Parts: sequence; structure tokens; C-alpha cells
Amino acid sequence: MDWLLIALAGLLGGMLNAVAGGGSFITLFALVFVGVPPLMANATGTAALLPGYLASAWRFRKEIEYPANLSLKTLCLIAIAGGFLGAAILLSTSEQVFAYLVPWLILLATLAFIAGPWLLKKRLAHANVTCVNTVKPLTAMMILFIVCIYGGYFNGGLGIILLATFGLLGQTQLQGMNGLKNLLSALLTSIAVVIYALGDLIDGQYLLLLAIMAIVGGYLGAALAYRIPQSLLRGFIVLVGFAMSIGFFMR
Repeated sequence: MDWLLIALAGLLGGMLNAVAGGGSFITLFALVFVGVPPLMANATGTAALLPGYLASAWRFRKEIEYPANLSLKTLCLIAIAGGFLGAAILLSTSEQVFAYLVPWLILLATLAFIAGPWLLKKRLAHANVTCVNTVKPLTAMMILFIVCIYGGYFNGGLGIILLATFGLLGQTQLQGMNGLKNLLSALLTSIAVVIYALGDLIDGQYLLLLAIMAIVGGYLGAALAYRIPQSLLRGFIVLVGFAMSIGFFMR
């Protein structure tokens, strides 16, 4: 029964990540449900979804746009440093502290998932302009660094948080923002997973099954992306996020 639940979670998580995001909510819940400690469940779920990040980064490699006041090299270095630091902080976090933080982190990611499209819609109203400098370079670097630390620490809702951040930094072209989001997500998650592995935080028992099913789910999700209304998918993810947050608060 546990293996079936993990397989379904990987499949659904991969599908959601392919079309709307939020797949890590599903994998985290399933791993904790079958008895994996929250700290290890977070690291294992992130590692299992890494192939999807890498595939997306490769797919959108020619469609990357970035804030005019920051170079692509700088952005990549920020992602690597943030992913490393976030993962290192996770390693130093006790199981009790992380279990306390989990519902708050899920709630934060869910709220970002709700607010992100609204922020992007406002920014994309200026879609005739590729990028508008709204903050100074140092401020932009600090904001992005904090987001990347979050991604290395928890990873849940990272994609929509990055997109919302790019909007705040002045970007307006969604396709280019998606390309940059996929690249930075792949970089910081790759570094974080290496740190998780060195810290023995990954549960090898379920990792391979989760990863394989997430890849299958990603392909299915891509095929269904234009058949299922985005509003329906996003509503489902928001409901799951709130339900999980409440569930972890009550533990």
C-alpha cells in the first residue's frame, strides 16, 4: 500500500509540476504519510523532482530572459550560492524545528501560489516592454538570494515564487521568465540535492520510484496541459496546500 501511494504521489507530482507547479506538496505529504520524517521527506521529494527541473531547463534553454540590471552569470551564481546555503541550513535544522516550520512553509508557498498570478498579471500589462528596472541591482540580488535560500531549504512552491520575484524585479515577458525560472530552479536544486545526499537526508527506499513516476507524470502532464483548465488545476493545488497546512498544524 505504501509503495502504491508513493507511486501515485510521484505521478501526480510530476503532472502538476509540468502544467502548474505545486508537485512537491504531494510528494511531501505522501512521504510523511508512509512514515518518513518531515526533514528527510522534504529532501527526498526535492531529489525525486530534480530530473523534471533539469528537463525543463534544457527545454527552455533558448528562451531565457533576465533583468537588465543583472547578468546571467550573476543570477546563476546567486542560485548556486542560495541553494547551497539553504540546504546547509536544512542540515543544521533539528527534526522538531522543521516539523514546526513545515505547516508555515506550506502556507507561505500556497499564498505565493495564489498571489503570484495576480502580481504577474499586473506586470504583464506592460508586456510591450521586455524588462523595466524597478529596483537597484544590489536590492535585486538580495531579494533573489533570499528566494534561492528558501528554494534550497524547502523548495515547495519555488517556481511560482521565482516568477513573482522576476515580476517584482521588472521582467514582463512570461516565456523568458519561465526559461530563467527553470534554469535557476535546476541549478539551486542540483546543489541542494548534493548537500542533502552528503548529509544523509535522502531516503533511498522511495527515491527511485518517486523519480521514475515523476518523469512519467511530467510527460503525461505536458500532454494534458492544453486540455485541463489552468484555473481548475490551480484551484486543486491551492486546496491541497491549505489542507496539508491545516493537517500539519494539527499534528
